[in-house]
Parts: sequence; structure tokens; C-alpha cells
Amino acid sequence: MATVRKIRCRASGLKPASHAREPALLDRCAGGDRAAFRLLYDRWGSRLYGIALRITRQPALAADATQEAFVQIWQQAHRFDPARGGPDAWLIGIVRFRALDIIRRRSREVLGYEAEERADDAPDALGGLLSSAEGAALHRCLAQLEPDRRRLVIMAFVEGLSHSELAVRLHVPLGTIKSWLRRSLIFLRGCLAA
Repeated sequence: MATVRKIRCRASGLKPASHAREPALLDRCAGGDRAAFRLLYDRWGSRLYGIALRITRQPALAADATQEAFVQIWQQAHRFDPARGGPDAWLIGIVRFRALDIIRRRSREVLGYEAEERADDAPDALGGLLSSAEGAALHRCLAQLEPDRRRLVIMAFVEGLSHSELAVRLHVPLGTIKSWLRRSLIFLRGCLAA
């Protein structure tokens, strides 16, 4: 394919598009260089928009995908590795995934549906659980966990924090959070079954 492009370019008198500057631009973007980012945007904005438009088939969604892709490029330029592929593949991959993600999100939306707001019949659901027999058993089993593991389980399942949020908040590696939660849940399952 590259040979065909070179032949066509020679025949037309044009030089093939050079992507030799993109790795350097991405490296400068990783360092926070706004001028490099602007140059990268000027060189790639319309191409990436065109790719997003082909995927989404809607100009507004394509613009959103392109904007999200450039935000991701700015934030994650340090992750580009020329040993794993060219800058064009990396940039196109990002916009492609952003466009597909927008389509997936949109397909899950139910247009025109608004959930009706209702007052919570049980404002203290956790208190209600703890006053039941199952709640008492759970409370007993939670008390048997180490304090830091108990806190982790409560933060994950009562406060609704994700694994990543827990890792950041507790200053613990993500893998450690996952294994602690898994072991704690296995313990709780065994304790509640007994």
C-alpha cells in the first residue's frame, strides 16, 4: 500500500505525507507544550473528524468524538510508544474508540424517558438492613474483618467508590485494592453462610 502511495505521489509530483514529526509533537504534548498540541490539532483535526463522521454518521456526534479524542490525546500523549505502532494508528485508534463509545452510550439512552422522582420510602436503608436478622449477621461478620478491610468494603459498597477511586483515596496500588476486596468478600460470604 505504501509503495502504491509513493508511486501515485511521484506521478502527481506530490511528496507522500510525512508523519516523522508526529512522535516529536506527541512527546512535546506529553510535556505540556500547547503550541505542539495546536500544531497536532491543525494537522490531524479534520482527518480525525472525518473518521469520526464515518463512524457516527452525525456531524454533532463526530464533533463530540473528535473533541473527546483530542482531550484524551492531550492527557495521555505520554502513553504513545513508537515501538508499538505509528502515530497515525495511535491517533486514529483513539478517535475510533471515542466515536464507538459515543454510539454505544447513545444506544443505551432511552430518548424521551425521564424517571419520575419519588421520595425514598426508606431514607435510612442501611439502618433498616442492620436492624434485620441478615443485617445483624452482616454486622457481626464485618466486625470480624480487620478495620482497614472493613473500611474498604464499606467505602466500596456503601459509599459506591470504584476500585480506582479507592486506590487514589487510600494511596494503595489498584491491584492491592482488588485483592483486598476479593479476599474480604470471600471471607464475608463464608461467614454469612456459616
